[in-house]
Amino acid sequence: MNDPENQPPSMGSWRRWLAFCSLLGVIGVIGCKRSQDQQPAIPAESSVPRPVAVAAAADLKFALDEVIARFHEANPGIIVTPTYGSSGNFYAQLTNRAPFDIYFSADVDYPRKLAQAGLTVKDSQFDYAIGQIVVWVRNDSPIDVQSLGIESLTHPSVRKIAIANPEHAPYGRAAEAAMKSLGIHDRVKERLVLGENIAQTAQFVEAGAADIGIIALSLALAPALSDKGRYWAVPLDSYPPLEQAGVILSWAKDIEATQRFKAFVTGSGQGEGRAILRRYGFVLPGD
Repeated sequence: MNDPENQPPSMGSWRRWLAFCSLLGVIGVIGCKRSQDQQPAIPAESSVPRPVAVAAAADLKFALDEVIARFHEANPGIIVTPTYGSSGNFYAQLTNRAPFDIYFSADVDYPRKLAQAGLTVKDSQFDYAIGQIVVWVRNDSPIDVQSLGIESLTHPSVRKIAIANPEHAPYGRAAEAAMKSLGIHDRVKERLVLGENIAQTAQFVEAGAADIGIIALSLALAPALSDKGRYWAVPLDSYPPLEQAGVILSWAKDIEATQRFKAFVTGSGQGEGRAILRRYGFVLPGD
């Protein structure tokens, strides 16, 4: 007896199979075979994600997150992924060609050094902001920081004062310089606790690990902190300008996408990036 499962396919079955293969564009010896001159289909550019990896100073945490969200709305095919940390640590990593496409530093000297070392796209350095520091306390603090100003650091309730580590964080160097300039450093230096970067410094105060801190104005104005504390702006003439700059790295995978993001931040595009930075207290080049 013939086994129906082992019978050869009917002519109708073969015709249906060949029609199916024709739709796929492949006609095989047994099933379907691609023609010799047919090339694999290439996805349309819009369907291929274009990643941009960002190394960014910690003071940009909230502002740049918002910038990236707005940029993605206008450029859905470009996926920007930020990593936040201290500018000095990023500089050390980038001298060893860490896998980032663009670097936003809180200290203009770091991008300059990378450019001098030949590690950047030629003439890609850009200034994007000037940062500011503030003395910040939680809302439950007994310190009237607005009235006391820098003397808030000497209040009897203060046991620990948080600043960023001056060795590799520009905001830490600015805080140290301001305390010395305003004649208070020697009185409070034994109470200092150092954050790895300015975002961690703010977290120390917010979480109660420190009673007061000198943090970035951009963090004090961020939604995550603005309702949780009060601040006093440290006079700009009491510390060297926090000139912040960026650069595109020479090994960036997608130069055009990276340049497009840079343009959005600096304002040579729609200008939305500059407006967001301004809302977070950054002084912008050309303002």
